[in-house]
Amino acid sequence: MNITVTHHILYLIISVITTIWVASTLHKHGRIFLVDAFHGNEKLADSVNHLLVVGFYLVNVGFVVYAVKYGDKPTDVASMLEGLGTKIGIVLLTLGVMHFLNVYVFNRMRKDAMLHAAPPPVPPTTHLPVR
Repeated sequence: MNITVTHHILYLIISVITTIWVASTLHKHGRIFLVDAFHGNEKLADSVNHLLVVGFYLVNVGFVVYAVKYGDKPTDVASMLEGLGTKIGIVLLTLGVMHFLNVYVFNRMRKDAMLHAAPPPVPPTTHLPVR
């Protein structure tokens, strides 16, 4: 098997396994956050959590497969390892950006939900004189 094919196979295996691991970790540990963001509505939170995982797989595996053709073709083991490091680094950065974007969006939703669920402000008990 030539070195380019080995490079592509290693890249795909490492990237897909990493994507699966990140998605399962986010799915497992993100549930509590989503339940809170959706006011305790567990069915809605579980549904959104599942849809997020599906979207996460589609975007990341699609990106990984699409990016196979990019980069320099390795000529030896050293250039293969450098190429793998670069490509996997880009995949990890993409996964991280997607994660923080999701956290940001759901944190905003959670803050808005908490604001709307908060009791009305207490009326003032005293007034300051106007000068």
